[in-house]
Amino acid sequence: MGGIFKAYDIRGSYPDELDEAMARKIGAAFVHLLNARSIVVGRDMRLSGSALAKAFIEGAISSGASVTDAGMTSTPLLYYAIIDGRFDGGVMVTASHLPGRMNGLKLCRGGAIALSADQGLPELEHLVYEGLPLEQGHTTNGSYRELDMSDRYIERLRSFVHNPRPLKIVVDAGNGMAGPEISALFKRVPLWTLIPLYMEPDGSFPHHIANPLLPSATRDLQAAVRREKADIGVAFDGDVDRCGFIDEEGERISEDLVTALIAECLLTKNPGATILYDLRSSRIVPETITRLGGKAVRTRVGHAFIKATMRELNALFAGELSGHYYYRDMGFTDNGIFTMIQMLNFLSLKHSPLSHLMHPLQKYYATGEINIRVQDKEAVFAALEANYRDAKKDHLDGLSIDYDSWRFNLRASNTEPLMRLNLEANDATTREEKKKQILGTIGKADPSMQVEQ
Repeated sequence: MGGIFKAYDIRGSYPDELDEAMARKIGAAFVHLLNARSIVVGRDMRLSGSALAKAFIEGAISSGASVTDAGMTSTPLLYYAIIDGRFDGGVMVTASHLPGRMNGLKLCRGGAIALSADQGLPELEHLVYEGLPLEQGHTTNGSYRELDMSDRYIERLRSFVHNPRPLKIVVDAGNGMAGPEISALFKRVPLWTLIPLYMEPDGSFPHHIANPLLPSATRDLQAAVRREKADIGVAFDGDVDRCGFIDEEGERISEDLVTALIAECLLTKNPGATILYDLRSSRIVPETITRLGGKAVRTRVGHAFIKATMRELNALFAGELSGHYYYRDMGFTDNGIFTMIQMLNFLSLKHSPLSHLMHPLQKYYATGEINIRVQDKEAVFAALEANYRDAKKDHLDGLSIDYDSWRFNLRASNTEPLMRLNLEANDATTREEKKKQILGTIGKADPSMQVEQ
């Protein structure tokens, strides 16, 4: 696989890498691959979304599928539509958190099961570039209809709001698809006061890129939380499958610690449940899950892999350092607004400021994710393995090295030409010492090494 076909989706710049002609081919091939009779298609607010969705739909209809157009929507709503409508598959036209010139396709079979590099996408790529078989089994075109499922979806979300108390919440939708859904939800929960930022969907992203992991993208939100004396701030990405949180003091909360908080909230109602966490997460995450009586399962990075493991283990919840949080109650899919609801449920349950609830989880000292550009990844992995022969280690995803007082994971990105380092230690001195040591080893193994800022 290569080009616009990635590990989890299809993605490229519009129109030079991904245009209407390509979207039309992909639509026809997708229906043929799944032998789908009915599919649902949604798109986010990107300026190229309407044209690409229209072309994809044309291709799908030409292969005999009945297409339901969900219009401009979020990825979680599209997942909900696939499951609730019992469609054979579904497609979301989005590039998530990437800049406005980018666009892409997230593709699912029935049950909102994602196509990935492990299953589905290589076969689809072959059909797109090699051409469909002459005998496709369809003698007539499919059909087209439009359907708005937002009201049912919002009511489904609202049903998970438990014992709300008055809370003041600043929401930065980043001019993405969270704006309309958040506004509709808050009308149904009058005890929550919404302080809105950048709620109007706008694919030109006039205020900031819709990526809650970037510190530059949450500065306005942090300032608003402090100014308004709010209980919490929430930032969403463009298609609303990711989110990030700000405490009442205006400080960012690490995404893996959010996993621990939500695990505590969910385990109060589901004792003994299985919860997944990605291998980059702090040690405090599995420690918290285990302490509360849950079963903590470590998993590799990536939504397609996590969703498959959740289904296999019937896991209640999974959290990823990238700000994706997954729920059995939402068909084993990731959902930013559902995550916000869980955090607000937790605040209602605890009657304590969010910063106070974070204190017991801030036990270890992490570097955060460090992006490293190298030319010889194999040489880097070999050098690190040689340096830390006496460590506990595994290769679940890249290389994980584990000592009693510190640990790290280094893995190749599935979406960018980078290696990603996450290191954690019992104290700040060890963290800085080991970070310097590891970067030095990488630099010796590959002198072309560059640490991305």
